Amino acid sequence: MDVVTSVMGSLLAKLGELLLAEYKLQKGVKEDVESLELEMKGVHAALTMVAKVPRDQLDQQIKIWADELTGLSYDMEDVVDNFLVYVEGFDPAANSHKLKLLVEKMTSLFTNGKARHQIGNAIKDIKTHAKDLADWHDRYNKVKDTSINNTVYPCLAALYKNQKDLVGIEDARDELTKRLTPPGEGDASNQPLKIVSIVGPGGLGKTTLAKAVYDSLQTQFKCKAFVPVGRNPNVSKVLKGILLELEPSKSMGDIDKLDEIQLINKLRHLLQDKRYFIVIDDIWDTTAWEIIKFALLDNNLGSRVITTTRLHQVATKTGDVYKLEPLPHNLSEELFYKILSDGKGKCPYDQPSEVSKKFLQKCAGVPLAIIAIASLLRDKPMENWSTLYSSIGFGNGDNKDIDDMRRILMFSYDDLPYHLRPCLLHLSIFPEDALIMKDTLIWMWVAEGFVHEEPGIGLFEIGERYFNDLVNRSMLLPVERKQDNAIDACRVHDMVLDIICLLSKEQNFVTILDSNGKYSSSQSKARRLAVQTRDEEQHNHLVNKSMPKLRSCYASMCHISMMPSLSCFQVLRVLDMKNCKFLENCHLEHLGKSHLLRYLSLENTNISELPKDIGDLKFLQTLDLRNCKIKGLPQSTSLLRKLKCLRVGSDLWCNHRIEHIDIEAPNWIGNLTSLEELSLKISGEFSTFVEGLGKLTELRVLDCHLRGGLDDRSKKTFVGSVCKLKKIQILHLEGLYGWSELEADTYWAGYKPPRGLRDLSMSSTFSRLPAWINSSQLPNLSKLKLDLYHFEEPDVVNLGGLPKLCDMGSLWIDSYIEFPDGAFPKLRYCAIHAPFWFLPGSMRSLECITFRFRTMWYMRDAVIDFDFISTLVNLPSLRWVFANIDCHGARASDVEKMEAAVRQAIDNHPNHPTLDLDMSGDPRMIKEPASPLLHHTTSVGTSAQEDQGSSSQQTKQEFHDDDDNRVRQEPDPEQKNQDQSHEGQASDSSKADQMPDDEREANDVDVDAAEKCSVLDVHPSGPVSCLSFGMSAPPPARTTATGVGSSAQAINEKEEEEEESQADRQEEVCCNSNILRTIYRSTSLARI
Repeated sequence: MDVVTSVMGSLLAKLGELLLAEYKLQKGVKEDVESLELEMKGVHAALTMVAKVPRDQLDQQIKIWADELTGLSYDMEDVVDNFLVYVEGFDPAANSHKLKLLVEKMTSLFTNGKARHQIGNAIKDIKTHAKDLADWHDRYNKVKDTSINNTVYPCLAALYKNQKDLVGIEDARDELTKRLTPPGEGDASNQPLKIVSIVGPGGLGKTTLAKAVYDSLQTQFKCKAFVPVGRNPNVSKVLKGILLELEPSKSMGDIDKLDEIQLINKLRHLLQDKRYFIVIDDIWDTTAWEIIKFALLDNNLGSRVITTTRLHQVATKTGDVYKLEPLPHNLSEELFYKILSDGKGKCPYDQPSEVSKKFLQKCAGVPLAIIAIASLLRDKPMENWSTLYSSIGFGNGDNKDIDDMRRILMFSYDDLPYHLRPCLLHLSIFPEDALIMKDTLIWMWVAEGFVHEEPGIGLFEIGERYFNDLVNRSMLLPVERKQDNAIDACRVHDMVLDIICLLSKEQNFVTILDSNGKYSSSQSKARRLAVQTRDEEQHNHLVNKSMPKLRSCYASMCHISMMPSLSCFQVLRVLDMKNCKFLENCHLEHLGKSHLLRYLSLENTNISELPKDIGDLKFLQTLDLRNCKIKGLPQSTSLLRKLKCLRVGSDLWCNHRIEHIDIEAPNWIGNLTSLEELSLKISGEFSTFVEGLGKLTELRVLDCHLRGGLDDRSKKTFVGSVCKLKKIQILHLEGLYGWSELEADTYWAGYKPPRGLRDLSMSSTFSRLPAWINSSQLPNLSKLKLDLYHFEEPDVVNLGGLPKLCDMGSLWIDSYIEFPDGAFPKLRYCAIHAPFWFLPGSMRSLECITFRFRTMWYMRDAVIDFDFISTLVNLPSLRWVFANIDCHGARASDVEKMEAAVRQAIDNHPNHPTLDLDMSGDPRMIKEPASPLLHHTTSVGTSAQEDQGSSSQQTKQEFHDDDDNRVRQEPDPEQKNQDQSHEGQASDSSKADQMPDDEREANDVDVDAAEKCSVLDVHPSGPVSCLSFGMSAPPPARTTATGVGSSAQAINEKEEEEEESQADRQEEVCCNSNILRTIYRSTSLARI
């Protein structure tokens, strides 16, 4: 029922498209289409009504009727789609042969078609069939809206659980009780109403927890009530229930005739001078809650309310949110064996079996699932458990607890709007425990036709709303990034997946070829096929099968020998061959003939060339070619005018290094004006590409990595094109290493970013924070990665004032940073490559910090004591610290002091955050050198490869000692390093200068990959420095404005003379070694 309602909605939109004048239908055909559209609207209205009724309450005849209509709708959509392809791509007079080939590929409804009027005849046949089905339905007269029927409250058992039977509830109960009774609440007077909402998926124990808290606190309140709501609630009945529990002496007759307003007024009058405690259980929509809330008077007497819900959007509307988590493994095991052993609490067998561990893994900490499975196994011999595990499902009907669990999960499914149900059923294509990337999933939904157009909103954004809705309803388990809590992936709970697969099978929605070579349903009628076996021996199951009705094929990670020729798929819309083994170019021979194809993924395959007829795929929306061996796209790709997502370019890990495979910059990119997402790594000649980029005004995501330089004209054009992208939300611009500070500052000065921009990453190095990075122009920016030479007080104010900034992925600067009170209120992750000082009140939400420094820089003077590290204690939410101490050129004693300072800071922090300490190039076996120059020459000369991947931005530190108010100045490490490293760099740097650009680029470390591995990222695009092999030296050093005084004031004239002499000697060494083009002088060399 759910499927046909969605398909019918999509079909109606396409029938309307057919009636457009541009298609010039023959008069008779147009009349038939109009009549069919009218009739289908009536059928769709009936189906929408039926979809509101839970499937298990539907008459069997209605199910049969709906299933027949599903097949009919699919066939009709195939006809319409083929017709649209035909009229858009072929001229009947000039391409009669092509028309013949096209028609031969159509479904059996119109295999004899030779021209447009015969396609119209096929539509006429379908219309007749549809009318017959509608007449059949009328004869049975079964369609009626029964959604208002009262449903059984599914949480009754939880209300009467014995406390001694509960497992793992103590901590949650105590935490919730603590929230409801804050410290110092002895006097209840002048205490506002407190509302806490427990949220979580069905079966997690929300009602049980609420009842446990209710039982422990109810003696503190004179008025108390525990009232269930449920799906499709009668709000008047709920209000009456509250009244009856608050005043048990009242009879139902006294309040039965009151309407909602009268009931609310009566409750408010009753509660106005009383301290009350009410639990509103199982709320399903905000409308019901908004009405109930009017009755809950805030009388400043310390009243308390608990609500429970499965829906996050309801929880956030009700009050303080308490997210109930699944049981950990030890408590899951305890509950499992407690049920299994009739309350004894231990395994009834000598030792736990492997299959029992599998059952627990399947339950994933959901108490209801654990109870259901354990109850099922309790009376079964252990030797039969493996068989039960293989066959367990929701439809067996031989166990009450399993049926109860199925019923509870079905409540959530039946509550879904009909447009979300196909999206959920679609998840049955994925195997258990699969990590499902959000963006990929949404583009699949778009290609499948599940996402319905809305005026003024892109299809992806609508699909993203669908995704978020399923997450909010706890049907999907979100996978969040630690840095910013952004959801970029999801998983499906095993129990939810089971019921999805059951419904999918019932409705012939997805056919699964499992690891045993078995189909979940008839392959001859398959509309969507998910190959979940990687066994090459199973290939005969597919290779010899013709599937004329197959619309989608998901064959990720399977062996190519299992796949039939693409010519076997006549109406294919989705082809996912990601990670397909041994996929070669020859296997794409018939790709251009799949005219209905909307989604194509060849990610991570051996494909090195696309067929030239790729341009015939006029309706292609998504083309994913990441991590392939493709180095160029055919010119015909420019004809894909409906393409919305293009991903191409590779960074492959090969032979212990990253191998970049770029494509030639497409000079036709400006033709793809429908693009919403563009991700590519390109090389070659960029002038036409950067100009065409400005025509892609629908772009929402641009992830562009340019391998190679831009000339001055192209740089200006590139920035101008980016300025035209008014809908951009994610902007990643990499490979801009050749831009000088002046160029970056000048070209980007006039940029006016869209207010919707939320993720910005640029590899250009700016002299200071661009003026357009501020809260008024970027109110939604949540993620930022940027390189700066200087960071002054106004920059801290602007950057720290961004209201939604959660992830500052990499801040490269050369100056000491002091973060004031109130700065960066939402920041959760930060990577800093400079000395820092956190004042109390700064970065209150920061949970994870990554920082990197070189021991040698800070240990040159004995007075350095690392006070800046100790300020980590001022970050109240800190939980993880990733520190990379670059030990190259440092003495063993120095490294020990640095490590001790970091560990002491962690020990002193009240949260005792987790420390991940990377001591790269640990020199503790190295003896102290005779001179700094010899010492550094040795280390650099033996570790050039590490230095090339490390930060090329050296830091200059000026910081204030709070204990004795002494100003201490660190000698400029860049100048010191120049003097100490030229000899060691000479041979390596000379080689680097002669190295081709692409090889040098290949040695860079992928920042994103490093971040994902939770290792301190090594930024390849850091500001140029004297230790960057094969690169030019930095421009003259600048004085940093840190509020602690100018470095020039700390050095006398004698030191300046010594500095000049030392700089002259340094320049001579550099010229002799031919490794640097320019040398600059700094005031911080005097102490050497």
